[in-house]
Amino acid sequence: MKILIVDDHAVVRQGIKQIISDMSEACEVGEAGNGGDAMQLLRRESWDLVLLDIGLPGKNGIEVLKQIRAEWKRLPVLILSMYSEDQYALRAIRAGASGYMTKEMAPDELLNAIAKVRNGGRFISPEVAEKLVFDLDEQSDEMPHQSLSDREFEVLRLIASGKTVSEIGEQLSLSVKTISTYRSRILEKMKMKHNAELTHYAISNQLVE
Repeated sequence: MKILIVDDHAVVRQGIKQIISDMSEACEVGEAGNGGDAMQLLRRESWDLVLLDIGLPGKNGIEVLKQIRAEWKRLPVLILSMYSEDQYALRAIRAGASGYMTKEMAPDELLNAIAKVRNGGRFISPEVAEKLVFDLDEQSDEMPHQSLSDREFEVLRLIASGKTVSEIGEQLSLSVKTISTYRSRILEKMKMKHNAELTHYAISNQLVE
């Protein structure tokens, strides 16, 4: 089995490789530190599974996932993120992820998740499954942040975590002007006037830690 690990932290990639080495099935592991490198590897070689982080430099994991789905509809992609399920799981599943788990899960759970999605299954917690059902029933009553694009949602979370426009731009490899434009769109879509309202909303709805 060939598994591609996409994470911008070398230490994390090494840790995942160590866990994978305990699998009964022989595995060949590839590594990429960003979405661009990941897409190059995917186009160059055939892979059985992708382990994808969300917090990548440049294009985030959700955007990379959408790219993968546009070219490989059946390739299993398991999101392995530091962000809690409340923050990104629904967006990831809607974008085509085969599963979502946090990096705090036990190694055995990661191995179980890999085996499940490799065989065509889905790996999500009962809580996320329940939210998906309610989401289908209540699409007409969506919350303000659900109208945001994936990039806008990411900028919202960073604003609410206390980062300045310059810091967000540096983290996402985007210009200050671009981040300011995103901020304006977010305020308009959510019918709010300033960052304090965004921050209060994000904290109240558990969109940030």
